[in-house]
Amino acid sequence: MVITEKEIWHYLEDVPDPEIPVISVLDLGVVRNVEITEDEKVNVTITPTYSGCPAMSAISISIRKKLIQQGLRNINIINQLSPSWTTDWMTEEGKQKMKAYGIAPPTKNASSDDLFSDEQNIECPQCGSTDTRLISQFGSTACKAMYQCNDCHEPFDYFKCHH
Repeated sequence: MVITEKEIWHYLEDVPDPEIPVISVLDLGVVRNVEITEDEKVNVTITPTYSGCPAMSAISISIRKKLIQQGLRNINIINQLSPSWTTDWMTEEGKQKMKAYGIAPPTKNASSDDLFSDEQNIECPQCGSTDTRLISQFGSTACKAMYQCNDCHEPFDYFKCHH
């Protein structure tokens, strides 16, 4: 069976992130490289959203399972910490899916330095208001912060920016 790297990328479009199932691991930007070696080994390089991300083992298993379903057997998942993952690697489509799911996607104007300041107005994914306030620096996972909208009063997760 001859398979191309392009086909593997296509298969990975269907691998959901275990913490935000409406986006794929490609939307999230954790898949950094796909390579087929001369001996037909498939190497998939992934980078965690942060070095202690507990979802990485689930992502590795899901990628391996998807590729096995496509008839591949010689699969190597490589965890790469450098360069560090950044929200810049997320797709715009993924950010829109995240917002529709009720999680405020990272914003280009936010940085880790000003994320928790009163100056930061994160858009509510429910009503679109930027009159929001930080409730907790950590939301449902460590890569999210918990905010509340002052207009519709709904609490929501904000996916923190990492640059």
